[in-house]
Amino acid sequence: MPTPRPRSSSRTGARVGPLAATATTAPTLDVDAILDDLAIRIIVCCGSGGVGKTTTSASIALRAAERGRKVVVLTIDPARRLAQSMGIEVLDNVPRPVPGVSTAPDPTSDRAQAGSGSLDAMMLDMKRTFDEVVESQASPEKARQILNNPFYIALSSSFAGTQEYMAMEKLGQLDKDARKSGRWDLIVVDTPPSRSAQDFLDATERLSSFLDGKFIRLLLAPARGPARIMTAGFGLVTKAVTTIVGGEVLTDLQAFVAAFDTLFGGFRQRAQRTFELLQARGTAFLVIAAPEPDALREAAYFVERLREEKMPLAGLVINRASTDPGGELSAAGAMAGYERLKAKGDETSQLAAGLLRLHADRKLIVEREARLRGRFAKAHPDVPTAVLPALSTDVHDLDGLRLIGGLLSDQPA
Repeated sequence: MPTPRPRSSSRTGARVGPLAATATTAPTLDVDAILDDLAIRIIVCCGSGGVGKTTTSASIALRAAERGRKVVVLTIDPARRLAQSMGIEVLDNVPRPVPGVSTAPDPTSDRAQAGSGSLDAMMLDMKRTFDEVVESQASPEKARQILNNPFYIALSSSFAGTQEYMAMEKLGQLDKDARKSGRWDLIVVDTPPSRSAQDFLDATERLSSFLDGKFIRLLLAPARGPARIMTAGFGLVTKAVTTIVGGEVLTDLQAFVAAFDTLFGGFRQRAQRTFELLQARGTAFLVIAAPEPDALREAAYFVERLREEKMPLAGLVINRASTDPGGELSAAGAMAGYERLKAKGDETSQLAAGLLRLHADRKLIVEREARLRGRFAKAHPDVPTAVLPALSTDVHDLDGLRLIGGLLSDQPA
């Protein structure tokens, strides 16, 4: 990973209030050093669902483009406001230029040049990506058979893990295109909003297990094995299955498996290449989490999994952290004042009591989040961390994304 370098205090003009310090402080994540390192060609933002991966990915991509990189960001099911924030009403499976990206050189970047950066954005179309894979690997006739098969339609649209697998497929395609055309020198990937961040890494194995399972192999047995040995046993099984699901359904499934079997080797090979790409030195994983127990627990599991798989971890981003209300009054002191004033009956005392209660509540939340961050830092003391404060409004334009990017880079040393 890049060596941290001195920071400039003028990277962003907007500060959103102090964050509580933790008892155990993690090293600071230097996002700009990652973005400015031309050896890093892929940034993967991972985390459980609902922690702000998509917005973080878009903010990082925009900041990289405005620091001189040629960037494509692959988003997964962005909120409508995020698509609008990038100036694109319709995001689809084709990278499209994002209007409004500044081409002026960033004074904090050692390598940015006027007009050198660019940003394209796209949204993963799971089924379309699957269709493209089939069309590129099969003859027109066989591709048509597969694409029209009801089992393929179900698999490509809703099978558990298909979205994660197709995200890896699209990443492989983008990397191949980038190296061939030189159109991009950085790919930022927003992983699917899975319950578990590890689903992204497990997607290939899950799909492979399904396609290589015992029942699928049984359906292929007549085509692969000696007829005399296989026919009798297979006939008994298919008769039983036909009784349960119906002959037409079984015929459709057999046709799908037989047609898809010739493509399966290609799926395995590409999946292996993409997995190796994720392990390469040119890839950087950013784990995204919220300051909540479940999200940080999931982040810890994912950090450990990345290390097991020998994948390059760049750091942790904690989103939507509460800001300290400031002042020397502690939560305990505020609560004591609240209790005293609450006992009085006049309106002024009641108003003051309410303000003290709000102060105490905010202090307690900030302290709780600080303890959670400190616990993570103690368990993983070498994971560089950036903490993003919660914003008062949703991100709805490029300026909002720039604000987040600036806050990401302007971390306290």
